[in-house]
Amino acid sequence: MYTVVYHLHSMWAYLVILVVFLATANALSGVLMKRSFAPRDFRISLFALIVTHIQLLIGIIMYFISPKVVLFSGDVAMGEVMKNEMMRLYNVEHPLLMIIAVILITIGYSKHKKKLSSAPKYKTLAIFYTLAFIAMLLMIPWSVWLA
Repeated sequence: MYTVVYHLHSMWAYLVILVVFLATANALSGVLMKRSFAPRDFRISLFALIVTHIQLLIGIIMYFISPKVVLFSGDVAMGEVMKNEMMRLYNVEHPLLMIIAVILITIGYSKHKKKLSSAPKYKTLAIFYTLAFIAMLLMIPWSVWLA
């Protein structure tokens, strides 16, 4: 089961990165070009929200079945986890920052729906989705992911 969830989490991540990049670029271009907010823009931001939430669910499953996560095994103390760079990444940093990224996308999406005109909608999405995209890029274990 671990192998299936691991590959699903890894493959879905490509879609998440692509869709969040497109949603971020769309929001930034909307701000810069002063475009009118269209249903297409709404769907792009919604799709980014959906794929990130699906990835979060897969990641939560992964967190509890992965042999790399040792926080709940009782065999390793928290101090040891924090001293080891890779253990800290898988047990603390990656999950925490990815959850923060999903929260940022959720907040940005929710706030943009309450705006009445195009400029504030794009600005809200641009800010929150850009911060989320940066957080995602910072916490992807690139050495493992691209190997």
